[in-house]
Amino acid sequence: MALNCTSPADVAKAVEENGIQIIDLRFTDVYGQWQHFSLPVEAYDEDDLFQTGLGFDGSSIRGFKSIESSDMMLVSDPTTAFIDPVTEHPTLCLIGNIIDPITREEFDRDPRNVLRKADAYMKSTGIADTAFMGPEAEFFIFDQVKYETGRFSSSYAVDSVEAPWNSGEWGSGHKVGHKGGYFPVSPFDTLQDVRSEIVRTMISAGLPIEKHHHEVATAGQTEINMKSRPMLQQADNVQLYKYIAKNVAMQYGKTATFMPKPLFEDNGSGMHTHQSLWKDGVPLFAGDKYAGVSQEAVWYIGGILKHINSLLAFCAPTTNSYRRLVPGYEAPVVIAYSARNRSAACRIPVGSDSPKAKRIEFRCPDAAANPYLAFAAMVMAGLDGIKNKIDPGNPSEMDMFDDENMQASRTVEGSLGAVLDALEADHDYLTAGGVFSQGLIDTYLATRRLADVDAVRLRPHPHEFVMYFGV
Repeated sequence: MALNCTSPADVAKAVEENGIQIIDLRFTDVYGQWQHFSLPVEAYDEDDLFQTGLGFDGSSIRGFKSIESSDMMLVSDPTTAFIDPVTEHPTLCLIGNIIDPITREEFDRDPRNVLRKADAYMKSTGIADTAFMGPEAEFFIFDQVKYETGRFSSSYAVDSVEAPWNSGEWGSGHKVGHKGGYFPVSPFDTLQDVRSEIVRTMISAGLPIEKHHHEVATAGQTEINMKSRPMLQQADNVQLYKYIAKNVAMQYGKTATFMPKPLFEDNGSGMHTHQSLWKDGVPLFAGDKYAGVSQEAVWYIGGILKHINSLLAFCAPTTNSYRRLVPGYEAPVVIAYSARNRSAACRIPVGSDSPKAKRIEFRCPDAAANPYLAFAAMVMAGLDGIKNKIDPGNPSEMDMFDDENMQASRTVEGSLGAVLDALEADHDYLTAGGVFSQGLIDTYLATRRLADVDAVRLRPHPHEFVMYFGV
């Protein structure tokens, strides 16, 4: 349940009025995983929660601290309070910011602190005072999954009652074909009630939900859209969105995944991110340029496209992301912008003439991204575009999924290793104003290269046995 708290006093009142038994404190690691620890309500202390902070071991959190300087403090933000919609015991949740226990300085590898710094930097430039984000986080709801990997074996399998590979089994016969999942009603769409329950649970927790539907891929691909909100609030919302989707799916005996590309030869899951800048309550992206946007919006696009490959290190941050970012599956791999052309990396939606609706849509991100780091990086790239008046060139109106057009176009890098190299070479726009620290970038590069790139690169792939075992 949404609580709309603005102060510690509001939180204390909500605890009493709702019979709260557990206080759950949450933060996000560098990889984007929500972490938490809980207190019985009897241990509720306003000063500990909102002023001094509560301690935890930072060396046990990926990308945070080494063992000799591991103590960290979590200071809760009262405006983030909500009642957990899936726990058995009445639980009030708070999202916090991490500080150093000795210096009391904001921890520069806390993703939420990074986004707060990006917000402060944006205001300091005088360009805008609010950045709105509207992410479209797609995901799959499978009936079951299994996977394992080791020194001598590796395998995975997913299953869904609506998938075409089950047509040889006794059943209803109503299957969703590959790339055939966009908008069919039941009995083809088997997940209407599950999605509706997820949506109602999200709304009860305070998320601004707009619509839901089955997505293009078979086997339960899903999209639930949130209305745009200021970027810090929206990053918090994305974490809650994923938490609710996974837990409600579990309640239905199913499993939800935000893995970008779980199925071979079918569409992957993205997180197209709509964004706009405002100042003094006035939208800055409406104007008389191409598709009805302003010069500032065009320059913002210029910044996104100039830095696109280094951006992808945060916006498409897994090896699996580059199974999705390939031609042929509606993935936006071409470095271009357009009004209605969904094959471009940046799109300008034209569904409304209202100045408030004018925005740009960056289509490359996926929901495996850490929303705090991804939103911060996108805004920093866009601000760099405005500050330096970066021209994105002419818009593209051709179908860049066409093979001939694709060959003539610039496309994004095709691997996590390549975009990490791009980040290493191009990150001055991120460190401007101290938003991203050099230490965070260095740690991020090292951990992603070791724990992601090398972990996949050094392992034999099952299909390699198909291709090479008999050579």
